[in-house]
Amino acid sequence: MGGDRPLSTRSTTVPDTNTTFTATVLGAPRIGPNRELKRAVEAYWGGRIDAAELHRVAADLRTAQLTSMHAAGLDSVPVGTFSYYDHVLDTAVLLGALPERVQGIEDELDRYFAAARGTDTVAPLEMTKWFDTNYHYLVPEIAAGTQFSLHPDKPLAELREAQALGIPARPVVVGPITFLKLAKAIDGADLLDRLEDLLPLYEQLLTLFAEARADWVQMDEPSLVTDLSAAELAAIDTVYRRLATSSSRPKILVATYFGRLGEALEPLARTGVDAVAVDLVAGGTADLPVARTLTETLIVAGVVDGHNVWRTDPDAALAALAELSDGGASVAVSSSCSLLHVPYSLEAETDLEPRLASWLAFGAEKVAEIVTLATAVQQGPAAVADRLEIARTALRDRRADPRLRVEPIRTRLTALEAADTRRAPADQRRELQRARLGLPQLPTTTIGSYPQTGRIRLARAALRRGEIDGAEYDARMRAEIAEVVALQEDIGLDVLVHGEPERNDMVQYFAEQLDGFAATSNGWVQSYGTRCVRPPIIYGDVARPAAMTVEWISYAQSLTGKPVKGMLTGPVTILAWSFVRDDQPESDTARQIALAIRDETIDLEAAGTAIIQVDEPALRELLPLRRADQPDYLAWAVAAFRLATSGVADTTQVHTHLCYSEFGEIIGAIAELDADVTSVEAARSHMEVLDDLNAAGFDLGVGPGVYDIHSPRVPAAEEITESLSRALKAVPAQRLWVNPDCGLKTRGTDEVVASLRNMVTAATALRQA
Repeated sequence: MGGDRPLSTRSTTVPDTNTTFTATVLGAPRIGPNRELKRAVEAYWGGRIDAAELHRVAADLRTAQLTSMHAAGLDSVPVGTFSYYDHVLDTAVLLGALPERVQGIEDELDRYFAAARGTDTVAPLEMTKWFDTNYHYLVPEIAAGTQFSLHPDKPLAELREAQALGIPARPVVVGPITFLKLAKAIDGADLLDRLEDLLPLYEQLLTLFAEARADWVQMDEPSLVTDLSAAELAAIDTVYRRLATSSSRPKILVATYFGRLGEALEPLARTGVDAVAVDLVAGGTADLPVARTLTETLIVAGVVDGHNVWRTDPDAALAALAELSDGGASVAVSSSCSLLHVPYSLEAETDLEPRLASWLAFGAEKVAEIVTLATAVQQGPAAVADRLEIARTALRDRRADPRLRVEPIRTRLTALEAADTRRAPADQRRELQRARLGLPQLPTTTIGSYPQTGRIRLARAALRRGEIDGAEYDARMRAEIAEVVALQEDIGLDVLVHGEPERNDMVQYFAEQLDGFAATSNGWVQSYGTRCVRPPIIYGDVARPAAMTVEWISYAQSLTGKPVKGMLTGPVTILAWSFVRDDQPESDTARQIALAIRDETIDLEAAGTAIIQVDEPALRELLPLRRADQPDYLAWAVAAFRLATSGVADTTQVHTHLCYSEFGEIIGAIAELDADVTSVEAARSHMEVLDDLNAAGFDLGVGPGVYDIHSPRVPAAEEITESLSRALKAVPAQRLWVNPDCGLKTRGTDEVVASLRNMVTAATALRQA
């Protein structure tokens, strides 16, 4: 590892500068405070604006973001975190690592978007979750023949753009270890062997940044907070010792986040890098004892939560900062991770209850917290005493609110018994459900949502503006449901859905009807590409005052003799896709949500619903990054799902859906959910998940997605037939369902109809065969 190299030699490789910083963030949102980037990119895709106009919108957003952060008091501002779609895809472009199948697309921007979302003839890159967040990244594909090459125009241009504004800019790039660990080896090789091919490019990039007069560069290495092998720990030393001794470079900040560095912290600091960012929120205080001893390395202390929306406890944060300083470490105050994961500002939230709003901090407020804490460290707490006292008052008020502890809810949970989370054995249920439903082999269905048409959006806007009343809105939504039911019958699907026209979002819709939740007006965050969501805020104990979906599902069922699925979102996903309260264990909150969903399933069943789908796409997302922490999470996550779904009779078929995650690590937990049918994303990964399920002895119904709904391309019937034929080699026809990868909300009606007709054609042909 070379840990005894003298640290004092590092200064000979760094430009003659004494610049340092005291207050920063590790990254910033990029969609625009009013989703301006989303609209511009989609307008470009639709041919309504050209590339020049798209670039203008992007430049304006970057300028506004940079100037506001600098004006707020940050003395080092990250640049290069902007992206038209995904920062990992940007890194693949930077390193010349786009797949061969897009190389023939001449236009640079269109080539980029083809890799992101595909075309009629080009399949996109796979997409999966960014660590344990609800952000999705595109998975680089690295083959043995991939020849890396440097393409630095984007980060250099954004650096120059910031410098022209007088911004103390710090370029940010994904580090080589994380890039390779997140990539997919096409030939199954160990991608860390490609470090030697990448390092010269990173050295060249550092030189270019130095020539462009960047004082600092940030290398994002969140993979270092995961369990690392001996080879991966050795790679830290190899990579950063070499980069730290580059002949010409800015100072290097290695940024880690989403957990504790643990055994990687000291080896990383001893490579000679100039600063290390540690996440003291998700990682707790585990890294403090080592970090405080690193007297020749700037510790960028992530004490302000970049992944949640609660005010920072200033006394806890100042205590952690004092422990670092008392040990002799130099300290800068930072967010725990990029602010990509929180909304822009509370300023737009005029409809939030003022008391609740006083407990919160969105992006702009977190920047203000960082500056306050940095001032307290530099000048003493007295310099910002008024701001610190406002925060303390809000924290005291939050702790005293009676909605945070509702005893009837807690008493009901305490009274639950083991039998409340169990149903009869799966084979017994299967026979009862087969007799009740009478479905053919390879039954066809969809995941839940249908396209949110212009009519739906207009009706929702009219209701919000008061131009129509609730009765008129409901009538319009019933008309949409009737149209979707008729469409599905015409296509020939076997199990129908109501299309979810009344739902703004699969989590927010439920949150707006549950006690203990609050919804925002403009709290948008990026999920992937141009897909943005408004996560609700769980602030108190959760309960269901009334039925949420029964009326809609019952109406849809009245229109057809085919079964219509009741569609619900599961407790783990509601938890994961909300800003969750941080004053009690997540497992407690999950159980409260599960009890509310359980009540809904019982009411759906009583209304005659024969199939109920409880979606858990976020099951893998919340999996802790360290293996030692995973069993406890999986135990309570599975228990919450089973609590939500075990209140119905064995004749009622329970479905669940999981999407866009690597499932290998949780295959056992998927089986333990004990859902009668599990649909999973499989199209982009070419049915690979089925091998994992078989290896785990999975013997329940399964619906591997036969086409990718995140791409606009319409798959031919022959292509779907091929996917199903692969699936049939792994799953017997008696257990195989036929469905798309995910819901159809974001797709256009014409492409949905064409794709589903091809899907039904393929399933029919295989039944006959």
